[in-house]
Parts: sequence; structure tokens; C-alpha cells
Amino acid sequence: MSLPSQSQGENRDATDTSKASRLAHDYAAVSSGVGVATLADRLIVRITGDDRIPFMHGMCSADIKGLATGTVAPALILTEHAHLIADFFAYAEADALLIEIDRALWPKARAHLEKFLVADDVEFEELDVIGVLDLEGPAAARALAAIAGDAMLALPPWRHVEAEDAGAGEIRCANLPRSGGPAFTVLHERSHLAALREGLRARGSAANAQPFAEITADTLDLLRVEHGLARVGIDTSEKTIALEARLDYAISFNKGCYLGQETIERATARGGLRKKLFGLRITGDILPARGSAIMLEGKEVGRLTSVVRSPRLGVIGLSILHHSAWTVGTRVTIADAGGDLSASVSELPFA
Repeated sequence: MSLPSQSQGENRDATDTSKASRLAHDYAAVSSGVGVATLADRLIVRITGDDRIPFMHGMCSADIKGLATGTVAPALILTEHAHLIADFFAYAEADALLIEIDRALWPKARAHLEKFLVADDVEFEELDVIGVLDLEGPAAARALAAIAGDAMLALPPWRHVEAEDAGAGEIRCANLPRSGGPAFTVLHERSHLAALREGLRARGSAANAQPFAEITADTLDLLRVEHGLARVGIDTSEKTIALEARLDYAISFNKGCYLGQETIERATARGGLRKKLFGLRITGDILPARGSAIMLEGKEVGRLTSVVRSPRLGVIGLSILHHSAWTVGTRVTIADAGGDLSASVSELPFA
């Protein structure tokens, strides 16, 4: 077995330094200006048919019947035991329902939905030609207004409208804080997204006179973790109950019957949760491996599911912890392969 050469080690160090520098640059732009990213892992699905509203109302956690045209809502697809299958954003149109979902989660979600289709007039159309552009940061609205008009400045959160961009044509814009902070989403033909990003760079950054960056998935993950947002399939397993992952914001508690409701109601009424998502403030600068055991007094109380190095907070992570570790400030040990690390339990979002 050959050992890495000194030059290989130096190359890795240089790569890590470059990556950290890029992340710090992107983070600064998102904190005071705007960061733009194409979300290649998102898929748009158009749901049509006369029964689309009642069917999806009964198959997800959001109040689809109460979703007015032009609004957006976060939603969950659950099993009958409220275990998580997928999360998505629902965009209400006059004659259809658009859902924006993790591309990797859609096949299982679709199979689950179709299992309950009997004589319902419901059709799913995967719009692979439509791409998703995310604008993150306090200057997102002003940057988008520079190419889509001043209506963007007055668009409330969780609303979407169609707008006209001189370079890209008709685009759908939504005030959608997907990572927890101020953000806008643009839905447009995938082949035109590069031109749309260039228009934002040329016109949006000039109009705002604020920091502008084309950000990476690492930056988006950092924002998500700082805001304490669980990612389905990363921070959850097939046995995770929605409330354990603190996905309450995607659940309507007064909508009536839907698949998984009984378990949600029981856990809410009786306070029966024994596990719940918390943050971890990890001592030092080492990033422990995802999946590392979280130990308290010699007993495993959870697994590290997400971990990032925040320019503002240091090394932080997420874990669904046993109730014995819920007290904020509790000292735990992360059993990383490179050696045990110390951490403290934090409330979410991280302050």
C-alpha cells in the first residue's frame, strides 16, 4: 500500500483552504446581499384532473383545499403511521397544482400516491424541462425586481406570480424562504437558467450595489443547518415521525383527515415524543463524520445527521436525540472515527 506523498497532502490542504474561502465569500454575500443557485436536485411535477385537490388534500399534511391560487405551502407525504416519505412545496394554480420536490424522493412518493389512486381523476406530469433558481439573502427581492419588475418588492412570503423578463420571457417567481431566511424562487425553462443567472448578475447586482455571488450546494446546506431545518432522507429515516424532525411548519393541525393524521394528533395531544431534532455545537474545528454516534453518560442518544462549518458559529450539526439529551447545554460526546469530540446540545434555530 502506497502512502500519500507530501505534494498530495499539500494539494488537499490547498483544496480545503480554497473551498473554505469560497464558502466564506458566498456566506458573506447571502448574509448582506444575494446568493444565486440553480437547484438541480429539485423536480417540478404538475398535478391535474378534477380530483387533484381532494386527493392531494387527503394524501399530504398541508391544507390543499384552503390553498388559494397564487399561494405556496410546504407539505409532507406521510405513511399511515406519520413516517416521512417526502417533503415538497405546493404551488396553487387556477387549473393545476405544481409541486416542487427532491428529485431523489419523487419515485417513492409517486408510487405511494398512485397506490391510493382508484377512480380519481388525477394525473402527474413530470416537468423535467422546468428548472428551479434560488435567490438567498436580504437583497434577493431587489435583485429579482431588477429583471422581473417592482412587483417583486411587494410580493408577500409564500406567494407566487408570473412575471416578464426581457431576456428570458415569462418566469414564475415565488417569495419562498426555503432555507429559513429571506429568499425568492424562480421557475423557468432549464435551458434558459444560465441566461437568467447572467441577467441577475449584470442587472441585479448593479441595481442593488450589494454583494452578489453564485453560490454552491454547500452554502445552501450551511444555511439550512443554521436554521435547524431537517432534510428528508438526510436527517430522517424511513421510521422518522414528522414531529420528531420538527417539521411542524409543514403540517396543518386543523385541516381534517389525511394519511398519518392519527399518529400526529396522538403525539401532539399526549406529548408522546421520545425523540426530537436538536442542534449540536461541536468543540474545535474538526468535522466529524455523518452517522457518528452521539453519546451521553455511556449511552447512545442519537446519530449525527448533518454537520457543517459555519463562519459565524463554528462547527455545528443536527441530530434527532433521545429525550434524555433534550436539555439545552447538555454535554455529549461524538464518537467519530478520528477520535471522540465534545459537543453541547443547542436549541434550533442556532442563535
